[in-house]
Amino acid sequence: MIRMPLASASLLAIAISLAGCGEDKAPVSQTPAPAASSASAPVAVASQIDEAAGKAVVSHYADLALAVFSDAASTGKALQGAIDALLANPTDATLQAAREAWLAARVPYMQSEVFRFGNAVVDDWEGQLNAWPLDEGLIDYVAADYQHALGNPGATANIIANTELQVGEDKLDVTTITPQLLASLNELGGSEANVATGYHAIEFMLWGQDLNGSNPGAGARPATDFVVGEGATGGNNERRRAFLKAAGELLVSDLDAMVVQWQAGNADNYRASLQAESAENGLRKMLFGMGSLSLGELAGERMKVALEANSTEDEHDCFSDNTHNSHFYNGKGIRNVYLGEYQKVDGTTLTGPSLSSLVAKVGAAADSALQADLAATEAKLQALVASAANGQHFDQLIGADNAAGQQIVRDAIAALVKQTGAIEQAAGKLNIGDLNPDTADHTF
Repeated sequence: MIRMPLASASLLAIAISLAGCGEDKAPVSQTPAPAASSASAPVAVASQIDEAAGKAVVSHYADLALAVFSDAASTGKALQGAIDALLANPTDATLQAAREAWLAARVPYMQSEVFRFGNAVVDDWEGQLNAWPLDEGLIDYVAADYQHALGNPGATANIIANTELQVGEDKLDVTTITPQLLASLNELGGSEANVATGYHAIEFMLWGQDLNGSNPGAGARPATDFVVGEGATGGNNERRRAFLKAAGELLVSDLDAMVVQWQAGNADNYRASLQAESAENGLRKMLFGMGSLSLGELAGERMKVALEANSTEDEHDCFSDNTHNSHFYNGKGIRNVYLGEYQKVDGTTLTGPSLSSLVAKVGAAADSALQADLAATEAKLQALVASAANGQHFDQLIGADNAAGQQIVRDAIAALVKQTGAIEQAAGKLNIGDLNPDTADHTF
């Protein structure tokens, strides 16, 4: 997964850079950025956290993670079932059903990404499920004018059309397509754009290339690409079927493995180690995950990069034109963690002790400000969803000649930047000054 690295510069300096999004935009604040931190040890401050109350919030955070990853696993299994139905009888109807199952599976998964940052067990695992952008020419046929990542030795390898791949001086036997083989091909030849597993590989298999650029429309792979015998299109259809089946199996096994990490009562899983830490460390991970997804990943890599380059190749969920929902549910995940709530796919809502309640006790104004900013961000991300419903998707909004569309994206970025500042202010009220659990000299 390509991500914006954490910066040692101040949050405000990063925020100004992101919120500007162009030379004609005023910075979000005119306050000078504070000087870079010195090498001296940070000044110790008294904790504002009641240990028992903090532990309850961290325990509920683990409950939230278990619920969202369980939903991701159950919708992943539904997707696998839809893939099996498509392969058993490839028709327009079964292909559409598989696409709808993929879209449904993205709803809980995108809400899970707030658990990545600060929780290495999730971040180390995530790349096999959600790495992007990917060079689809590694997997299957592409258009003649296909623009791939420069210097990628596997960009046009076409696993489906070949039983042997030549990558540099190495020859790889890919005769039998299995989940294990696909996992071994990720980052082939050292290129992060070589992705053979996860949601986006499956997305490409179900939709095919999106050849519309900034014009309306998603990919349009025909169901006949999965037919064997009369009426088949695409070529190498047995291998295409094997690839899709193997990718679905790996997705489900990976999701099931993450559910185990968050189950209660297992002394050897990640949840147990998280809850064994101090409340302060657990809360730090929660706030760090919220801020990192909000600023560097969602506002930065997923939105600003695509906007500034007017690049549909940098659009998340690009084959399906589902980017608006992807961004919306990332934002929803951030809000879930702060409020301690999650609406499950069965319609019920899980609630419990929250960060919000802790912050409100020591800084009611900071809590109110962050809640307001989270609501404002959701509204700006909802504007992306509404635009798509009206026929103008994210890839059109970022078009070079679409000033009004670009402004919708800029407004969402600015809201994410503002809420990240509020996250840092809330952390300050708890006297959690350094939000990165892996360093001692910077925040986001």
